Amino acid sequence: MNRKPLVLPAAIGLLASVLAACGGSDSGGDGGDAIVVGTTDRFTASKEAPAPFDPAYAYDVGAWNVLRQTVQTLMAMPNGGGDPTPEAAEECGFTDSGNERYACTLRKDLKFSNGDPVTAEDVKFSIDRALQIKADTGVFALLSTVDAVETKGDREVIFHLNSADATFPFKLSTPVAGILNPKDYAKNKLRDGFDVSGSGPYSLKAETKGDDVTKVVFTKNPYYQGISDVKNDKVELRSFEDTDSMGAAIDKGDIDMMTRTMSPEQIKKLQNAKDSKIDVIEQPGLEIRYIGFDVEKPSLKEKAVRQAIAHIVNRGELTSKVYGTGADPLYSMVPATVTGHANSFFNEYGEPDVTKAKNLLTAANVTTPVKFTMNYTTDHYGSATKAEFETLQKQLNDTGLFDVDIKGEKWETYRPKQREGKFAVYGMGWFPDFPDAETFLTPFLDKDNTIASPYVNKRIRENLIPESRREADRLSASKSIEEIQSIVADDVPLLPLWQGKQYVAVRDDITGAEYALNSSATLQLWELGRGVGS
Repeated sequence: MNRKPLVLPAAIGLLASVLAACGGSDSGGDGGDAIVVGTTDRFTASKEAPAPFDPAYAYDVGAWNVLRQTVQTLMAMPNGGGDPTPEAAEECGFTDSGNERYACTLRKDLKFSNGDPVTAEDVKFSIDRALQIKADTGVFALLSTVDAVETKGDREVIFHLNSADATFPFKLSTPVAGILNPKDYAKNKLRDGFDVSGSGPYSLKAETKGDDVTKVVFTKNPYYQGISDVKNDKVELRSFEDTDSMGAAIDKGDIDMMTRTMSPEQIKKLQNAKDSKIDVIEQPGLEIRYIGFDVEKPSLKEKAVRQAIAHIVNRGELTSKVYGTGADPLYSMVPATVTGHANSFFNEYGEPDVTKAKNLLTAANVTTPVKFTMNYTTDHYGSATKAEFETLQKQLNDTGLFDVDIKGEKWETYRPKQREGKFAVYGMGWFPDFPDAETFLTPFLDKDNTIASPYVNKRIRENLIPESRREADRLSASKSIEEIQSIVADDVPLLPLWQGKQYVAVRDDITGAEYALNSSATLQLWELGRGVGS
């Protein structure tokens, strides 16, 4: 059996594994051919999304995984989990008792991959630029507490915040805070296409076919200074149309590793294969799936309709039927294992109950069956998404209370339509910006939220989110975070469905694969090396 589950501490993000790849050597050597990694993430430049790799625009896990290899941030999440640690910075920290002034000192002689020096002014330029461009993806909202950026000399950067934000070091570890070379980026315009200029572990060259990226070639940056130990000279990230073609490529040896998104059937087949040269690594993850409701659409405006849906959806049936052991039912937008998690939807609705749903609709004078369309993306979250929405459709329609249609389309058009409010009900996934409860709440509930939701709750926005940010001890923030979850469970602007595990399939001559993906689904390609197959 080729399944290699990791036995890990329960603490968030502690993904340091005791598992050793079959290849042996930890270093894997610096020479040899490029290590080739497969993904079903698609990168397309379009009128709606002209700058997929611009840090001021990108806000999905695939693009972020490209940027994390190439664009350096002041802070970074260490491989073993825990709090952010200085990366491009030599040191960082709050300089006041109110968590409103944060100062960083850059490493000495830090350089971009082309040899240009990295200065404090470059940091200021990059942060100011993201806030000024204010891209419609909403990624700039991660920097919403920044009031002003001050520089002192070439190496010192001071962030003046407009309110207390104990999570700010985490936000400085995200690609939107990546340090850019002003020679290559306009201060008030996105950089179209697929070029990236940074000071991270690698430089980048994208190979394209039309408007689509087919391959991203990462070459080791000789000027890189940071916490990552780069164990290879070159990695290629190849984009595949679907999981089947990606699976065929690793079977033939055309690629060395594949990651998101593998299908449940593919995972099971690889795990049960005998005498295979491909190992499957299973890790806990913080990926979630949820349904979003446009609370201004006529069919969903009445809260009782959304509550009735929450009474009917059977998460246990959904996960076991579609994802097997690869996903667990989720009863909050905040995943289990994250500090502040509460089973708010289970507390509010309990087990699925059609009678309670019917009584709610009757009391609210809602005419049944309630008719609407659930929209989903066919190519962004994996091939199982269609089966997931077919299952949800059947659960709702079998009650006689709903008349639900489902419609799928490619992410390239799906995401812009979702942001433009063209869907009444839509399926989405979320990978955390950083391992903290805030990143599972504020991106959907705060002003300028990433899903452009019209739902507004003043207590959440004006009181609870600011309260939670004031607490440097995240356990102390749990009271505010749990209240947010309770309000969401009552109003149901969002309906959490499941929390997923993560899988990597790797040929047995590749070392470091157990470290190549952290709990936030961040690819760490610098961990990969080439050893000797069994």
